[in-house]
Amino acid sequence: MSTFDPYGPAEPTKIAYIDGKPASIQLRRAQLLLHPNQPNQREYIFDQDVISIGVMDDNDVVLDDDTVSRHHCRIIQEDDHYIVHDLGSTNGTHINGVRIREAFLWPGATVAVGNTQVRFNPFNEQIPVVPSEQNRIGGIVGNSLKMRNIFGILEKIAPTSATVVIEGETGTGKEVVAKAVHETSSRAKGPFVVFDCGAVPESLIESELFGHEKGSFTGAVMTRKGLFEMAEGGTIFLDELGELALELQPKLLRVLEQREVRRVGSNASIPINVRVVAATNRRLEDEVRDGNFREDLFYRLSVVRLFLPALRERREDIPLLVQHFLSTLPFNRRRDDPDALRLKNIDASALSALQEYTWPGNVRELVNVIERACSITDTDSISLVDLPEHISGLNPTGMVTNSPLHDAMPESLREGVEPAPSRAELHDLPFKTAKEEWISSFERDYITELLVRHGGNISQASREADIDRKYFRKLMTKYDIDADDV
Repeated sequence: MSTFDPYGPAEPTKIAYIDGKPASIQLRRAQLLLHPNQPNQREYIFDQDVISIGVMDDNDVVLDDDTVSRHHCRIIQEDDHYIVHDLGSTNGTHINGVRIREAFLWPGATVAVGNTQVRFNPFNEQIPVVPSEQNRIGGIVGNSLKMRNIFGILEKIAPTSATVVIEGETGTGKEVVAKAVHETSSRAKGPFVVFDCGAVPESLIESELFGHEKGSFTGAVMTRKGLFEMAEGGTIFLDELGELALELQPKLLRVLEQREVRRVGSNASIPINVRVVAATNRRLEDEVRDGNFREDLFYRLSVVRLFLPALRERREDIPLLVQHFLSTLPFNRRRDDPDALRLKNIDASALSALQEYTWPGNVRELVNVIERACSITDTDSISLVDLPEHISGLNPTGMVTNSPLHDAMPESLREGVEPAPSRAELHDLPFKTAKEEWISSFERDYITELLVRHGGNISQASREADIDRKYFRKLMTKYDIDADDV
């Protein structure tokens, strides 16, 4: 049962933890009473930062009042307080008989919007969190307590409009969680727009997110909507948020605070109704401390923060994940009958090997391993020999081996590539040649393995390798490695 304090401070929505387990969610909400204490009194409850009021249907509160403008005013939550901002209305917005352009709101304040009285009451709602009884939400799957705790949180916050930041290692499924938040919300019928902050050149990010006007820069031959406008009525997912350049962060902050965008080359602001979900594999607190991320943006985004566990921390979920992949992913469909599955099971020995592996690439690496097994097996079940050597401990002939990573490569990358030379073979070569052979083999396998772990994401792979992205691409070119083949 939820509880609330009608006169409590407007603190950010947050999750409270006891002994590392989520105990409750505190949701920040605002109550608006139209025509208070009158027979026609109406109540609205909002959990969003901006509430728009007017006679047009795109407002959050639509009034049937001839004295109210199309877009009359907004109530905006800023840090620990609320303000009401008049939008240039014809008949004005009044508090205590005084016409205002912008003013602070307090609990119990009554705002006159044209001839309509609106009473404002902020409150904090404390909602207990218990592990969900479900083992999946959308495309997220898990029986472990850690995952069911996350499901319990999602069940509470998904129906709200709260901004969500998803943190976790690369490959833990942050985009899948973001999509589940969207699909279980009231915005499910709206668009789900994805933007990777690390995949677009910095010079184009502003135009991509906020749009641009014709002629605003060289090459802007026509007016173009940004992704925030395209996500109207739905959700925008900002992946790799930690990669966003410092100079662009104030503009994102303004969008979150004002719920409006301004296209590049324009002076006009465009109101938006978009839920923001972001993800990062970096620790944002560390980025703030190091000066790489704005503190005010960090707190504005951190309305609800979810921390996804690494796969090695929930190995009991691997059997369920494997069955989920086999039953849902397209690589396990028969070509002659798309409704039929090629593989239906996995041997106990293979499953045991999967559960003993440490999974540095997390769920994304597990998907790649299952896809590889489906492509090479000749039976209707995955066996130990179908797994990569670094997981199974077997070479392709079934013998135990400690050879390099060559046998773990996807088939598309392994074709035409010789395995690393053995120590005995190297001893038969001149020193310079042997050294070049060994280094080349190491570089090729190292780059390939990182790409496999990160699902072909070059930015993430180069970051883990701690080498420049351009040099990483140079090595890919040198060894004819294509990220699309991973």
